[in-house]
Formats: sequence, C-alpha cells, structure tokens
Amino acid sequence: MGFGIGCIILFWDYTIKGYIITKPVNKSVYTKEYRSIIERLKKGRIEAGLAQQAVADKLGKPQSYISKIESGERRLDVAEIKKFAVIYKKDVSFFIK
Repeated sequence: MGFGIGCIILFWDYTIKGYIITKPVNKSVYTKEYRSIIERLKKGRIEAGLAQQAVADKLGKPQSYISKIESGERRLDVAEIKKFAVIYKKDVSFFIK
C-alpha cells in the first residue's frame, strides 16, 4: 500500500483543540477514612513531642515531605505508616483504627 494520488492522510492538531475533563476525579486521599489517618498521624507526632523537621531528619527526608503528608497533598503507603509508627512509638493500629 503506497501513498499515491488520492491518498488521504488524517492528522489531528492537538495544539489547537484540547481535551476537557468534565467529571472530577475522585481520589481516595480526600476520603473521610484517609483524612482520619492523616489526623492520627499528626496527633501521633505531636504526642511524641516531635516537630516536622525532627521527623523528617529521622526519615532522611526534607521537612516538606512531612508537611505534604499531613496536609493530604502526598499519599502514604503501608510501609511509610510503619516507619512513622516506629518513630512515634505507636502501634500501626493507632493510625488505621
């Protein structure tokens, strides 16, 4: 199959027309359950008498890492929650009740 006379090549110019997302994306970061975990994480840090910078230093991360987690801007995984539990001297169940 060649590109001879009468062949039509279709193309789209994505620089002129964009895509509009009309449905908001529901991320679990904003669920009631996740907010509860974040609040307990912050409570655990305060009960341990630690500033965000102190926790960040123990994890080898910048202070903004802790701030973003506590504000819900960054998601946590289970392995990270376990690290916080050790630092705050809490059982993992404290965070996920």
